[in-house]
Amino acid sequence: MDVIREIAVRTALFLHLDALVSLSFDETLKWDQTESFDFEGEAITIRQVHGRGINKPASLAAALSITTSFTPFGQLPPYEDLEGPDGYPRYKYEGTDPNHYANRALRSCMDFGLPLAYFLGVRRGVYRPIYPVFIIGDNPNGREFTLGYHRAEIGMDTSSLSPAERRYVIEQTRRRLHQPIFREQVLDAYASACAVCQLRHSQLLDAAHIIGDSKPHGDPVVPNGIALCKIHHASFDQNLLGIRPDYMVVINAELLREIDGPMLKHGLQEMHGQLLRLPRRKVAYPDKARLEERFDEFRNAS
Repeated sequence: MDVIREIAVRTALFLHLDALVSLSFDETLKWDQTESFDFEGEAITIRQVHGRGINKPASLAAALSITTSFTPFGQLPPYEDLEGPDGYPRYKYEGTDPNHYANRALRSCMDFGLPLAYFLGVRRGVYRPIYPVFIIGDNPNGREFTLGYHRAEIGMDTSSLSPAERRYVIEQTRRRLHQPIFREQVLDAYASACAVCQLRHSQLLDAAHIIGDSKPHGDPVVPNGIALCKIHHASFDQNLLGIRPDYMVVINAELLREIDGPMLKHGLQEMHGQLLRLPRRKVAYPDKARLEERFDEFRNAS
């Protein structure tokens, strides 16, 4: 293997992705932006064109990228890429044969410490590139690889992580992998509109957690999320706006008595007593038990 060339191609790819991502407000790329790039006059395939898979360009000895396709909430993914008990994400083998050429290509990344780009499907035909990632472990019995974020993690015994190390890994995994999917699934469920005011500009929308992701029941799943514009998200986080388990919006009593400009009047005070705009599918409705827990927090803060 020409390791110097392998590293040079990856460095060029990451710079190429940096340039593309810098032009995207949400750090996502469309599928046709991730087909190939030019390296010294050669078109290098960035990822498999047909969705999920391990990509090893013909001119390289090791894999260059991996892809996980987008799965809408409530549907089963074609492959079950999971988070392991150590907090690190897993990536399933291509097929069942550990010696399949694609699996060997990923194993070569681990053997030589080569970084990859991970294309995470967040909407149909739209991907969040995460890079660099490393193959830090290989489990032939489970037919899966362990992904890490640092070259130094290759070969480490992840089962021996201290509680503090495991919390760090889980936070990294949430931030890089779970949160982008959570955002897109929530916005998709709410048809890219604020559930309080119906603002439809996705650049101004967030996927708000009902229960924070650092708390029990704070899982990044659609029933723990609500699509909110940035002002209503901030108000929700600061307990100036609450949502009852019957989906009614409640504004902090002191805020209702204030006199200020039109943003306060029309953006917050007039929302008091309105019903939340719910998703089309009942399976995506906000979880009432979580809403009740969060509304208790709102009342205690008021």
